[in-house]
Order: sequence, then C-alpha cells, then structure tokens
Amino acid sequence: MNLALPALVPALPALGAAAIFATGRRAPGFARPLAVLPVAASAVLALVVALQLGTDQSLDAATRLTPTGGPDILLAIHLDGFSSLISLLVGLVATCVQIYSTAYLKDDPRYPSYAALVSLFTAAMFLVVYSGDLIVLLVGWEIMGICSYFLIGHHWETADARSASLKAFLVTKLGDVPFLFGIFLLGADAGTFRISGVLQAAAEGRLGHPTLIALLLLAGVAGKSAQFPLHTWLPDAMAGPTPVSALIHAATMVAAGIYLVARLLPVFLLSGAALLVLSVMAAVTMVGSALCALAQDDLKRVLAYSTVGQLGYMAGALASGDRDAAVFHLVSHGAFKALLFLTAGVVIHAAHTNSISAMSRMPGLRGRVPDAYWTMGIALVALVGLPPFAGFFSKEAVLTAAEHAATGEALTNGLGPASAVPSAAGWIVLVSGALTALLTAAYATRLWLVAFHSPAGAAAPVTDQANGHAAGAPYSPEIDEADPAQAEPHAMRWPLWVLAVPTMGLGVAGLRPEWLPSLLDGGSLRPSTGTAVVGTGLALAGVLIAYAAWRSATARAAAPGRVPGQAGPPAVEAIPAAEPAVTPVADPGRTLLGPLFGPAQQGFHVDRLYTVLFVRPTTAAAQLVRFLDREVVETYVRGAGNGATLLGWLVRRAQNGNAQTYVSALLAGVVLLAVLVAVGS
Repeated sequence: MNLALPALVPALPALGAAAIFATGRRAPGFARPLAVLPVAASAVLALVVALQLGTDQSLDAATRLTPTGGPDILLAIHLDGFSSLISLLVGLVATCVQIYSTAYLKDDPRYPSYAALVSLFTAAMFLVVYSGDLIVLLVGWEIMGICSYFLIGHHWETADARSASLKAFLVTKLGDVPFLFGIFLLGADAGTFRISGVLQAAAEGRLGHPTLIALLLLAGVAGKSAQFPLHTWLPDAMAGPTPVSALIHAATMVAAGIYLVARLLPVFLLSGAALLVLSVMAAVTMVGSALCALAQDDLKRVLAYSTVGQLGYMAGALASGDRDAAVFHLVSHGAFKALLFLTAGVVIHAAHTNSISAMSRMPGLRGRVPDAYWTMGIALVALVGLPPFAGFFSKEAVLTAAEHAATGEALTNGLGPASAVPSAAGWIVLVSGALTALLTAAYATRLWLVAFHSPAGAAAPVTDQANGHAAGAPYSPEIDEADPAQAEPHAMRWPLWVLAVPTMGLGVAGLRPEWLPSLLDGGSLRPSTGTAVVGTGLALAGVLIAYAAWRSATARAAAPGRVPGQAGPPAVEAIPAAEPAVTPVADPGRTLLGPLFGPAQQGFHVDRLYTVLFVRPTTAAAQLVRFLDREVVETYVRGAGNGATLLGWLVRRAQNGNAQTYVSALLAGVVLLAVLVAVGS
C-alpha cells in the first residue's frame, strides 16, 4: 500500500484548518468549502485505505523522529481492522457535522474559527487512530483536549460556556497527568514507545509494572472517555454548539479512551486488579448516568448522560477481556448518538429551547420537524437496544462478553490468557449492564413521550417576551430567531438520514464472521440466547414502565383544577381568570425515581463533593499563598528597602560638614573602645 494515502487522512483536515485560520477573517466566504471538502476527502481516503488493506491484514511502518538517549520517538503508522473501522466512523460523522454546521451556524460571525477547530479536532482523532507510536498518539490526544476547550466555549459571552470549557479542560488534564506517567513507565519497561513493540513486550512478560501502568493509563481514559469519577465535565459540555456535542460524543474525544484501551488490552490483561477496577468504574458509570438521564429536563443533558452510560458499556466489555464487543458498540453508538445529537439540534432550532417540558407545551412540534422526529425515533430505538437495530446487537455483544467472563469462559482472542479476567469483573458488568438496559429504555421512552406526545401540547406555548424562548428554558445563543414554523434546511436534514442507515443496518454486519468480525480479532459477535432474551426483555420492561408512569402522570396533570403537588379539593380560584391556563407537564421521571429524583437531577452532587474535597482546599491554599506572598515575603522585601532608606537618612544626617562634631564623635568612639577593652581585660 502507498503510505501517502493513510498519511493524507489526518493531513487534509489539518491543512483545511490552517487554510481557514489564514483566510477566515479576510475571506469568510471560503470557510464553508474549506471546512467540508478536506474532511469529506479524508473520509473517502479512509474508505479507500480500508478497502486496500482488506481483512486479516495489518500494516506497520515507522521512521525515527528524534533520538532521545532512551526509547526513540517514531513517526509510526499502524493500520489494521480496528483503525480502519474507527477511521470510517470518524470520517462519516465529521463530514455530516461539518455539512450540518454550515446551516446550523449560518449566521454565526465566529463560524470560520469554529469550522477550523472542528477540522483540527478531526485531524487529531485520525492521528490517534492511525498512530503506531504512543508519543505521537499523545500529541493527537492533547490537541483534541485543546480543541474541545475552544469548541465547548464557542459561545464565550455566556457564563455557562466559559465555565463548562474550563471545567472540561481541567478535568481531562487531571486525568492526563497520570496518563502521561503511565506512557513513560510503559515505554521504559518495554524499551520502546512503538505500540507493536509494547504489545510484544506484554506477550513476552517483559513489563515489570503492569498493574501500575494499567491504573495510570485508566486515569487518562476516565478523563477523556468520561468515566466515573472524572465524568462530570461531559454533561456540562452541552453548553457548546450542538454539532460539537455530536462530534465529541460520537466519534472523537470520548471514543479515544476506549480505543486506546482496546489497542493496549494485552497490557491490561496482565493485571486482574486493573480489570476489576475498570469493571467497577464501568458499573458505577452505567447505572449512575442512567439514573441522572431519567431526571434531566434539558434535552442535550439527557443525551450527554446517555453517552456516559454507553461508554460504560464499552469499558465493561474491555473489563471482560473482549475488545471486539467494545469496538463494535463504539461504532454502533457513534452512529446513533451522532444522529441523536443532530436531531436534537433540529428540534432545538425549531422549538427555541432545550427544555423537554417546554417542548411538550408546543403544539405541532413533531409536525414542524418530521425528519428529526422519525430519525430521532430510530436512534432512540437503537439506544434502547431493540432488534433489529444496531444498538441491540452491539449491546448484546457486550452482555455476552460479560457473561463469558462471569462463567470463566472469557475469550481474549489470543491477546492473553482468559483466566486473567476475574469472574467478579464479569458479574459486575453483567448485572450493572442488565440494570442499565432497563433504565436506558425508561429514560429514552420518557424523552420521546414528554417531548413529542404530551397532551399538554394542545395548550399555547409559554414564552419569554424578552428573547422569544420558552419560559424557564435554558437560553442558547446558537438558536436564531427565525420563524419556528420554517422547516429545517436541507443541510440539516439529509445528514440525519445518512446516519440513520448505519443506525438501522450496522448491527447485522456483526452476525456473519466474514463481515465485521473479520475486521477485528475474528471472535464471534453473535449474542447468546440467554443475554438476548434477558436484555430485550428488560428493555421492553423499561419501555412499558416508562409508558405507564407517563400515562399516570398525564392523567394526574390533566385533572381539572389540580395543581401538581397539591392535596385536597381543587382550588379553582387559585388561578386568576385573566391569565391563560397552562397545562402542567407530566414528567414520568419524577414518578419513577421518587426520592432519588432530586439527587439524580443534580448528578448525585458529585460536583458538590469535588468542591468540598478539592476546589475549596485548593482555593484556601491559594489564599494562604497569596497572604504569605503579600504579608510575609513582601514585608521582608519592603523591610530591606526601608532599612536601606533609614540607614541612608542616618548617614546623611551625620554628614553635616561640622568639623567639631566629627572630632567629638571620634573622641567618643575612642573613649568607648577604651572602656570596652578595659572591661574585657
């Protein structure tokens, strides 16, 4: 294979970004073609590279970038089925996002810088996927972190965007510090930073600190892929433009951590303790995020917590020793989650609000956005995991991998001994994954019913006259003030149907061994009968439970004269006759969660805990340092200056030009010395 083709895949978006940065201010009209064409060309080249490579093949090439006196840093490329599959996902989603953004941010004066950062973000992810050297991979890893900071803070004039971008940067960097030490330790033990050399050292047992290395790497993965306890930045990142959310959540930043563990899974298989830690981390992430999603009113935050939970599924598959299932769910999730965020952008664009409850009061919302309505339904069914959509097959592949690990039948496909996977890790992932399937179906059904099918939609929408947005709904500067009845532009419409195709059909590719499994390690991706029945049954149960809770909440809210939360007879006189009647919103999430609703809505106060444990002590330490600097260090500095000034004043006063005074002082000094000598002797 000509190495120029895979080299062009990350290079083209990077060059496009440079061109936009260079011409965006002087010629903004070129920003859109420079944003779309290089990324689309990279997507096509990624497909060509994948076809040329074929199945059961790999390509390694490297040249020394610089001598270090230790392990060399290599400009290396590694191509195999995993990199081909992930690169296709990145190219497809990034192209759809760039095309979608041309309409979604058509009136944004900062669109050129936004488009350039998205292209650079895409190039960095391609670099991570194709890199065969850990140091070069780290470069792409960090570029993504920098781009995410600017993209999440695109609407920097709002306080939410500023704080969210800063939080995302600090939390991910908190994980990147131990991640960096893990890479250094891994390179020192293996004698090379080249990934193929690291895997060979792992296979030969030459890694001296596998548990420490794995735990250090997991810290970085927890930050980038939003796993507990470093997951809190991802829901807040919804302050960025919706297309950015689609890119981050589906194909780039959060997928990078899962992809890295999949590439280095033989290293993790050397440590049962690390796999057990990963399984617990995945379990807490899955269940906790699903509960939080069930309590959110912001549409994008529901999808954000959904992303956290699905990443937990992928981490659980890796903890079970099956990277095929993890990557399968990564690709499947990338398709339907990108679709969910892009459809959410269309709905927000039409409704002028992120609030699900506010959407429920808007008559005819689903009729205004028919493409988004149907494609969001397709994506939600895939998220729930119902057959025959992609989410069903990939989710069941994860549960099957956990079942094999729990029963001692873990298949590591030649990556390491199956016995290295603790059965406890399998049981943890299996039980938490099954519970998450139930909760996922519940919050997806709640979202669908409340936003589009609430009878309260017959009432007039409640609006804030100041900005035209639904009352109480979060304001987003990316929502223009166009006629809400106007249909979405074609550039925002057809990418939805493009992404709907893999959402519906990708799962079938995992059934035949000569299709998707041939690109991976060749293991079976077929779900076992037991997990398929249990997983589907729990998903259907979640749908029915959420539907029943919604019907019950709707009936209570529609009771004449009743005010939500009021007991006793209806108080008709409580509502002035001059004010329009507003139908209360029926939220089944409150019914389903009960006393957990408040804590789940606040993310179980993890941010508050971090404030107490880290933010306040850090702030107090900073104030102490400031006090010591100003009141102690500067006091000494000022004292030295004042002492010199005082000494100069005394010397100046003594030098008065009077010879009699000088002689008197000299005689006094002589007498004093004589007395001292006499006393001393």
